Amino acid sequence: MNDMKKTFVFLFACLLAGPASAQYQYPFQNPSLSYKERVENLISLLTPEEKVGLMMNKSASVDRLGIPSYNWWSEACHGVRQDGYTVFPQPIGMAASFNDQLVYEVFSTVSDEARANWNRSNHDIFHVPMGEIYYPGNPELTFWCPNVNIFRDPRWGRGQETCGEDPYLNAVLGVQTVLGMQGNDKHYLKTHACAKHYAVHSGPEPLRHSMNVEPTNRDLWETYLPAFKALVKKGNVREVMCAYQRFEGKPCCTSDRLLIDILRNKWGYDGLVVTDCDAINNFYNKGQHETHKDPLSASVDAVLNGTDLECGKVFMCLTDGLKKGLVKESDLDQHLRKTLYGRMELGMFDPAEMLPWAGLGPEVISSASNDQLAIQAARESMVLLENKNVLPLSKQLKTIAVVGPNADDAAMLNGNYGGTPTKEHTHSLLDGIKAAVPHANIIYNKACELKRFNGGPADFAEAGSYRWRAPEYVATTDFEKLAQEVKDADVIIVIGGISARIEGEGGDKKDIELPMVQQQLLRAMHATGRPVVFVNCSGSAIAFGSVEGQYDALLQAWYAGQGGAKALAEVLFGDYNPGGKLPVTFYRSNDDLPDFLDYSMKNRTYRYFTGKPQYPFGYGLSYTTFAVGKGKMSSTSMRKDEKVTLTVPVKNTGKREGTETIQVYIKALDDAGAPIKALKGFQKVLLKAGEKGTVKITLDGEAFEYYDEHIDELATKAGRYQILYGTSSLDKDLQAIDFIVE
Repeated sequence: MNDMKKTFVFLFACLLAGPASAQYQYPFQNPSLSYKERVENLISLLTPEEKVGLMMNKSASVDRLGIPSYNWWSEACHGVRQDGYTVFPQPIGMAASFNDQLVYEVFSTVSDEARANWNRSNHDIFHVPMGEIYYPGNPELTFWCPNVNIFRDPRWGRGQETCGEDPYLNAVLGVQTVLGMQGNDKHYLKTHACAKHYAVHSGPEPLRHSMNVEPTNRDLWETYLPAFKALVKKGNVREVMCAYQRFEGKPCCTSDRLLIDILRNKWGYDGLVVTDCDAINNFYNKGQHETHKDPLSASVDAVLNGTDLECGKVFMCLTDGLKKGLVKESDLDQHLRKTLYGRMELGMFDPAEMLPWAGLGPEVISSASNDQLAIQAARESMVLLENKNVLPLSKQLKTIAVVGPNADDAAMLNGNYGGTPTKEHTHSLLDGIKAAVPHANIIYNKACELKRFNGGPADFAEAGSYRWRAPEYVATTDFEKLAQEVKDADVIIVIGGISARIEGEGGDKKDIELPMVQQQLLRAMHATGRPVVFVNCSGSAIAFGSVEGQYDALLQAWYAGQGGAKALAEVLFGDYNPGGKLPVTFYRSNDDLPDFLDYSMKNRTYRYFTGKPQYPFGYGLSYTTFAVGKGKMSSTSMRKDEKVTLTVPVKNTGKREGTETIQVYIKALDDAGAPIKALKGFQKVLLKAGEKGTVKITLDGEAFEYYDEHIDELATKAGRYQILYGTSSLDKDLQAIDFIVE
């Protein structure tokens, strides 16, 4: 469009907008116009080169129009990923709470802190210096979370970023994450959330830039896609990130099946698709996908097959693509409409005082109230897996031994993909114990430590084309001498497990066994004859089969964030009654696992595992006991478009207040390929000692959806079912009701 045409468009838009537009140089700046009108005006004013500059995460400024540069890339997996912000438990820990309202509150708080940071940085188009480029770490409003990939294999390093192995739990908690991040204002979004990594992405980490995955259609629709579908259709998520690997032979960021057929056409998604960082490079780099000959062919193919925004800078070559006729300017406009609309709905082109969150100041960031929420989230994440009448501990104990590599490691609590709390809110688990029993004699010994891990080549082991992180724990003291030092303690608390230096982005675990030196430590402590409490910190399932019987109590503490120290102490000493439930299966040993490279769900997760888990999905003990009564269905059958309600009586039969989570699973009796059972509802109930309560869980046709090859989608299937309800996924913890879908 030449300058004369642009001037005409501008004048015509001013006439349509009315007198109020006179105070704005361009219609796209006018808040009284619709976002669509403003976007179309802005697109009409941009040159082809400027359009290309706006299609990368480090979007270039357009100085002549007063548009500042913007970086779309920020992270908030469990808190804003910068120093000095509130750090909540890893998502895998928050998933153990089975509390969707808690997850919403956490991410509403995270987005409050993000907005407060934006406000204090004066990110307003009328004040930001033109031409400046922003990088990760600067205040932004677009956050690439949540990770809703299925934690199909406990060796995967990034599984801790997810809400576990179950599609339904991932969907429910993922939607609450999105709602908390994006806010509930009718006109503006507080921040953007992003569903990642779309799709079928869960390790091995070192192969993600070159591997091809081809799951069965059934596994694709029943396991790998439900959470993404829920975030799009129920959460209205505004960004979706396409994954690194190939899907059915095509890189995900150029997969027309994933990005166009499923995401746009079947689900009606109207937000923007962003690539994982430097994913376009993988298309042509030697030793990676090698599906394209050069950056230009890779970029054009990605644009024509559904990718809107690149995290990287390969898209810069699209200017050559325009000149060569490989891509049209109208093709770019189609993608720009989504990115520019996103900036509009975040209020980036409007005066700051117009936004609902203008009053959020720096005092919101890492506030005392946010710290209390982090503590509550950590409390609810704790899962009691074993207890031989040892816990809770008395605060009157005189001598307590605390040993293990994670006891005095405050950084361990931050986990993977997180920020760092303020010094005021940084406490190790040992600090928490000392604060809870200030008059006790605490004997502390690290006992063992991670010998090395700096991310260098020496820290990896290889098997063919697959590498895993291979750190080594070594003893720092003689365990026999240590046993003599602690043999008179009232209790020995071993705080071990692993850390995010071993599992995380870029690296997986070789196996799921507890490090050998910690196995030796546990045996040495158990041999003293004193009660042994083992606190395991990890972002994934650890196999305890090799040390079964070597502890009197086992508590899964995950990577609990800045509230972990206080929360653990409260659980250990009975100020808080644990009620967490496992969001993943804890297998007995590494021998229970299929090939890591196999994306088939056969014998994976509680939905398909035919063996005997050590601690099953949905399992978790309490300091009190509960009796689950006989449930009643509102009907013994339903049509596909109807709903039914299950009512379950629950009684606290113990001597103290506590929470129980009633879980509802569906078992298909007429479908041999269906999961053994699948979670379709849950409700957490708080009851005082002796109190009775009632749980009501409603099921609709979605609870009975399975893959239908005739429509290549999920569909509610008629047939015979069992409604299973109880306190874990284990058969002995469930009661059954026969049910029919007509």
